[in-house]
Amino acid sequence: MGEQKGVGIAGIPVAMTIAGSDSGGGAGIQADLRTFAFHKVHGTSALTCVTAQNTLSVTRVDALPPEAVVAQMEAVVTDIGVQATKTGMLLNQTIITAVAAQVEALKLTKLVVDPVMVSRTGAQLIDDAAIETLKTALIPQATVLTPNRYEAQILSGLEIQTLAAMQAAAQRIHQLGAKAVLVKGGGMKGELRGVDVWFDGQQLETLTVEPVNTTNTHGTGCTLSAAIAAHLALGYDPLPATQWAKAYVTNALHYALAIGHGQGPVGHFFPLIQP
Repeated sequence: MGEQKGVGIAGIPVAMTIAGSDSGGGAGIQADLRTFAFHKVHGTSALTCVTAQNTLSVTRVDALPPEAVVAQMEAVVTDIGVQATKTGMLLNQTIITAVAAQVEALKLTKLVVDPVMVSRTGAQLIDDAAIETLKTALIPQATVLTPNRYEAQILSGLEIQTLAAMQAAAQRIHQLGAKAVLVKGGGMKGELRGVDVWFDGQQLETLTVEPVNTTNTHGTGCTLSAAIAAHLALGYDPLPATQWAKAYVTNALHYALAIGHGQGPVGHFFPLIQP
């Protein structure tokens, strides 16, 4: 007789995150996998780097060999299969090149690219060569691209201070080849804080949610892109997937975790911790 696999549930959507590990658990693959699970999507991962970080700072980053990243992607896709994929911190040019080639080879079509190039405070995280490779090799394959304000400035060449500038940047970035662009306003001030701009070549939309007054916002970018990927895996079209993802992040911010001595993470599992 053949091997018995036992009781199981078939047909569960699968998503994959290609990103770094956050030892503090607030961002990176830890945030992504919790977000997938919240949306009843099975989460898989391909680790690109390991970071030593907490709520205060990042103290060490170790990159994995590109071959190791590729092997993880192949292992997941050739056996389990994925309905959607997201990328986060890819760290350097060689990893970006390898991931972009593998996305194409494995025909990963529902792809959310969080172009982790610049932090929300404006600090550049990868070098110029890596940014150029991201623009030419990976972004053209994206279903949804989710740059923050500073990343959008680099990708568009525009200074972003106003809603009109966000809209212009989204339209210009769209020319890089992504099917849709979401310019995030989390780093904006005043009434533009939390206002995002969507452009998919036809629809130019301003997406607004209520601002949440908390300093514990670590991992919001990772969480948003993972939530978009989860909804794509569930069969949603890109714009509604993004709208539902924004609603999820807003709820998670209401239950952000005041842990550590710095910036805590959002509450990914907020239904379990509601008073």
